[in-house]
Amino acid sequence: MRRVDGRLLPPDAGDVAAFHHLAGAGPGQRPCRGLACFVARPAGSDAPWLDPDPSGARPVYCLGGCHAAPRTGTDAPRPAVGILSRAPVVLGRVASGGAPDLATARARDAYRGLEAALARWPEDVLDEVTRSGLRGRGGAGYPTGRKWRAAWRAAGPSRCVVCNLDEGDPGAYVDRLLAEEDPHALIEGLLIAAYAVGADRGWFYVRSEYPRAAERLEAALAEARAAGWVGDDIGGSGMTCHLEIRRGHGSYVCGEETALIHSLEGRRPVVRARPPFPTDHGYLGRPTVVNNAETLANLPWILRHGADAFAELGIEESRGTKVVSLNSLFRRPGLYEVDLGTPVRRIVEDLGGGLRAGALRGVLIGGPLAGILPPALLDTPLGFRELQAVGAGVGHGGVVAFDEATPLPALAEAVFAFGADESCGECTPCRLGAREVRELLARRRAGRGGGVADRQVWDRVTRLLRQTSLCGLGGGLGEFAASVDRHYTEEWNAWWS
Repeated sequence: MRRVDGRLLPPDAGDVAAFHHLAGAGPGQRPCRGLACFVARPAGSDAPWLDPDPSGARPVYCLGGCHAAPRTGTDAPRPAVGILSRAPVVLGRVASGGAPDLATARARDAYRGLEAALARWPEDVLDEVTRSGLRGRGGAGYPTGRKWRAAWRAAGPSRCVVCNLDEGDPGAYVDRLLAEEDPHALIEGLLIAAYAVGADRGWFYVRSEYPRAAERLEAALAEARAAGWVGDDIGGSGMTCHLEIRRGHGSYVCGEETALIHSLEGRRPVVRARPPFPTDHGYLGRPTVVNNAETLANLPWILRHGADAFAELGIEESRGTKVVSLNSLFRRPGLYEVDLGTPVRRIVEDLGGGLRAGALRGVLIGGPLAGILPPALLDTPLGFRELQAVGAGVGHGGVVAFDEATPLPALAEAVFAFGADESCGECTPCRLGAREVRELLARRRAGRGGGVADRQVWDRVTRLLRQTSLCGLGGGLGEFAASVDRHYTEEWNAWWS
């Protein structure tokens, strides 16, 4: 038996530590094998990047240095930061040098949004966030107000909130920079969420690949506790909420909310079938809200300026702004805050300045588990419904461009290698299917196989991944495969023959 949060839980079947590839240690000087680093690899070096490590070590898939790829170790130069939106909702303090300490953050409006929230009833705050149209910025794009209201209505003696800082989508690094340079924005956002849903406890779940982010957040939490912003009787309001930090141990799937909750409980972090949803039955059975870091960073602005001002930014079902993370192949890589609805072409050509060398073959937005956007579709607006309509997605906002130095088969193999390595193994389609496709593509690269039979395996397995996987990892692999078939049909068919 294991004691977690004062309660005894049964032991998991299997070894929790063995699940993680960085258990007990950070990434050290291990090279990143994430998608942004793969497309920036030296010419002619496919095999070391695609083949399993002969030592048996599992690869590290994102170190948050996609703007300066390929990376080794966690030290990366600061990315360029720009604001192209009509209002600096998320990156205001970061763009002007950062505000990691409380005094600097308070001088620039930190905790003003929380003060505005505490002056209202919790249900009024719920209504404000719902009317704003804010949707999750971590991948699924679920309406934030709807998620909160489900937890607020759920039965239970207490509720919990979690900031998901396990930013594992290779290509995105906004959450890392927010935690390093504006940690009080995340603390304030999580406290606003806690007040709205009636939570008395919360966590920041920080990926182990971001050691500096965890350190800055720890320091900021200590300041906030000393100043009365975290703990009992927050701001003299009577609100109580205790926050702490948990560090991950290297697992992409911990970015999925049910796996993350299992990890918080000290259990093997596998995805859980839903329902029940975490908002009804989350951490130790309590109603639990999990929001990603960028989502929470929007909340102070919304409470200061109002739902209507936020909803004026963006388009239709995509309100507000989005931070996009441009990879190193661009002439001007970095973080840019743009209004949702901005054409992807403007992001690629105007903000990013196009590619440093070579012709653009396509971009992946929001990580490898989404569809490729080919050059012909760059005029698509950066919006949830608009990108979904062309088989892509907003996701986490990583914009990974690739050129002719990365052939389509190599890109596909890199994506499926990532999926096979990071699958939690809980569902059969993802556990077996991702590995089968990876091995299929590797054999074809080696000059073995091909033809109608192998192409049929690709079609069948990727369709099953898309339709039957338990979470977005397997489903996203299937969406990626569908976009390859859809947008690069002639080239892809020729490769199999």
